[in-house]
Amino acid sequence: MSSSSYLPGKPDQLPGNHLSFAGYQAKHVGFELQNKVATITLNRPERKNPLTFESYAELRQLFMDLPYADDVSAVVLVGAGENFCSGGDVFEIIGPLTELDMPSLLRFTRMTGDLVKAMRACPQPIIAAIDGVCAGAGAILAMASDIRFGTERSKTAFLFTRVGLAGCDMGACSILPRIIGQGRAADLLYSGRSMSGVEAERWGFFNRLCEPAEVLQQAQHYAIDLSNGPTFAHGMTKKMLQQEWSMSIEQALEAEAQAQAICMATNDFHRAYHAFAAKQKPQFEGN
Repeated sequence: MSSSSYLPGKPDQLPGNHLSFAGYQAKHVGFELQNKVATITLNRPERKNPLTFESYAELRQLFMDLPYADDVSAVVLVGAGENFCSGGDVFEIIGPLTELDMPSLLRFTRMTGDLVKAMRACPQPIIAAIDGVCAGAGAILAMASDIRFGTERSKTAFLFTRVGLAGCDMGACSILPRIIGQGRAADLLYSGRSMSGVEAERWGFFNRLCEPAEVLQQAQHYAIDLSNGPTFAHGMTKKMLQQEWSMSIEQALEAEAQAQAICMATNDFHRAYHAFAAKQKPQFEGN
């Protein structure tokens, strides 16, 4: 079935819900698609790439629509310049928030939570390439990604308590302990202190430390390797990594039995068998 060009927020209007992101022009972030890898760039380097209401909303919608994409198999999230993201823009988000009533504040916090939900729900693995400042909502974007490549000079801070807010922002109290452990997460969320790149790698927040000049390239190469693999199976792996958080061992074993049986029915599983039998490298097609 042919794909239709990506129209933000309108996948239900397309035949078979197939979308092509080729040619998509983002308005508030950078977007590039090569080798089935979408590179999303937070691109306000003069301000250390802070988020605005508009970039929040655009990112949320983009990740909500990615499940319908047939030409995006992995995502790289990066900041322009020498920083990842400094969080919500002080003048374009923080200031206006001080003037909103409670219903409006709740709409905003739910919207930011929806971005994390969309990142976790999209089937494509998300690899964050992190250098320099990674703070506040920027640290959350890194946390919500599936894989994180960092640098020694990076500084990751869940600094919400430093501005009078709770550390329980955008799923931090749920997701961060699962990555680095309860005690370490409590340290970062109570204190709001910066975690160095070396510490982040030692604690398991970063999967790999890279040189600053190479962190984006290594993240993209990793994403390309994933995009050349069994992408349907990758999507299943991501789904089960999320769903099994709330399952017992017995429930998880049954859920994985069903998931693996579905993957065994794919053409990629059969392609892999025939390739290995012929001592060849399998060519996966994602179905």
